[in-house]
Amino acid sequence: MKRKRLVILGSTGSIGTSTLDVVSSRPEAFQVAGLAAGRNLELLIEQAERFHPEVVGVGDEDLAREARSRLGRGTRVLHGPEGLEAIGRHEDVDTVVCGLVGAVGLRPTWAAIDAGRNVALANKEALVVGGAHLTARAKETGATILPVDSEHNAVHQCLRGEHMHEVRGLWLTASGGPFRARATHTLAEASPEEALRHPTWTMGRKITIDSATLMNKGLEVIEAHWLFGLEADRIHVVIHPQSVVHSMVELVDGSFKAQLGVTDMRQPIQYALTWPERWPSALPRFDPVAASPLEFEHPDPDRFPCLGLAYRALRSGGAAAAVVNAANEVAVQAFLDGSARFTDIARVIETALERHGGDPAHGLDDLVAADRRARETTARVLADGVRT
Repeated sequence: MKRKRLVILGSTGSIGTSTLDVVSSRPEAFQVAGLAAGRNLELLIEQAERFHPEVVGVGDEDLAREARSRLGRGTRVLHGPEGLEAIGRHEDVDTVVCGLVGAVGLRPTWAAIDAGRNVALANKEALVVGGAHLTARAKETGATILPVDSEHNAVHQCLRGEHMHEVRGLWLTASGGPFRARATHTLAEASPEEALRHPTWTMGRKITIDSATLMNKGLEVIEAHWLFGLEADRIHVVIHPQSVVHSMVELVDGSFKAQLGVTDMRQPIQYALTWPERWPSALPRFDPVAASPLEFEHPDPDRFPCLGLAYRALRSGGAAAAVVNAANEVAVQAFLDGSARFTDIARVIETALERHGGDPAHGLDDLVAADRRARETTARVLADGVRT
């Protein structure tokens, strides 16, 4: 068996480390050609010494200098955004795993697709911001975008053997996060520590807050539109606290197909890495009896206003999704830093959408500019005390 050559962008994050767990379980099947991280140099060095990539990327020149001194001349070290893009285009690679967090993943994802690489995409923001351009370029280069997010990965699995004209709608499941049953009037006092206590998944800090606001599901609605070509009205969100049904596809004859499994990101990662085949997994087997009963409910728009803002951005088109994503990133960080309330997140996103949602979006440069303006506006509004 010829080993699949992988590049892992965001290798020190939760997706990156889970990907390397999958690689470790099948060393005869995978070869790590490149790794890239931000500032977690110690873990990156540890990973590089274990997997021996040809190239690694770090956040800045100082980190790159230290990495070179510790890794020696056998490993090429790049840094900054240009380094990420170069690693995304690394030669003779089968799949680029993009586990970067935030809009920083847009250009390296573009670079990989532009080079014709298959992309195992966990960076939902890349498609949220630049979905029209990334999917169009993938068609031109023959690159395949394989979703790693558990919800879109589930939809991808459910669509195997189906034709899109037979699909009535998609149903993305959401756990509801830590505040699903909390009184809405108390959410303004919610602390970052409370918001980070996700009931079912272990994830990074930013995406865990997005789960608490349900913005993660809003971004996934936008992402699903670009991945599967369905309009907003055919993409539904349903609260499923057990996180056992990872998503569903509704067919025109009234049938539903659902993908169920353990709540472990290594399953969708392995699916994306081995597609179009399926390989045995070392994960614990799923027990449907132990997982029962299963519950489903509609999301409360008053509790989760971010979800409605994401749908609004998708229907608006243009730069609106990029604006919502940028404002959300700034607002979430402010909440984590203690300089904004939980309920401020939705308020400042709405302000940014109203001011910049109609900005031009003719190419990636326009989207990056809209992203920057939305961040600046959000930061100002937060500094002024969220006077919207």
